[in-house]
Amino acid sequence: MTQSTDVTLPDLQAAPSASQDAAPEPEVKRTAADLEAVFDVNVNVSAILGKSKMEVSQLLKLAKGSVVELDRKIGEAIDIFVNDRLVARGEVVLVDDRLGITMTEIVKGDRS
Repeated sequence: MTQSTDVTLPDLQAAPSASQDAAPEPEVKRTAADLEAVFDVNVNVSAILGKSKMEVSQLLKLAKGSVVELDRKIGEAIDIFVNDRLVARGEVVLVDDRLGITMTEIVKGDRS
């Protein structure tokens, strides 16, 4: 997959405080190329289809073809985590005989 580096990014600078000069600063166009320093950073991406609890004895009885009931219904959104942090929800899609994920909702969380 090729990546385009001409994507326009929102201004990431903090708003000027009341004590600063109110003169407008020149408009700076930001692109994905500005983030080039982090392009090679590895992140762990997980898509959680659902969860299930079972006893170890039940786990040991699982074999090829076993069905494990999950806590989600068909068509319900799956959770997408990046480095163990929920960032989006989406749905499973089929892409050239492989499973993929389509993000349907970006989760905005606080940075605490």
